Amino acid sequence: MDASRRQSGIQQLLAAEQEAQQIVNAARAAKSARLRQAKEEAEREIAEYRKQMEAEFERKVAESSGDSGANVKRLEQETAAKIEQLSQQAASISPEVIQMLLRHVTTVKN
Repeated sequence: MDASRRQSGIQQLLAAEQEAQQIVNAARAAKSARLRQAKEEAEREIAEYRKQMEAEFERKVAESSGDSGANVKRLEQETAAKIEQLSQQAASISPEVIQMLLRHVTTVKN
């Protein structure tokens, strides 16, 4: 009887070991599946975030492109005004400059 009890105990141990191995394998499979699921979720979130950032970038590019026409027009107006101002200043001092140049050219120093 002692041998059959040992045999029965060994069989129980082997069965418990197989059951434990199945539990460990199931846990590994569940962990692997959860990691795959988490990776897929992260990739979806990354794709959504990238899509939002690209849309924001495109919107800003469109806004700045629209403004560039206005900026060019504003700069042209400022440039024209500055040219007009410089032309008026030059016209106002032109007779004085001409007189000074004539005085220096016609004056002979010994």
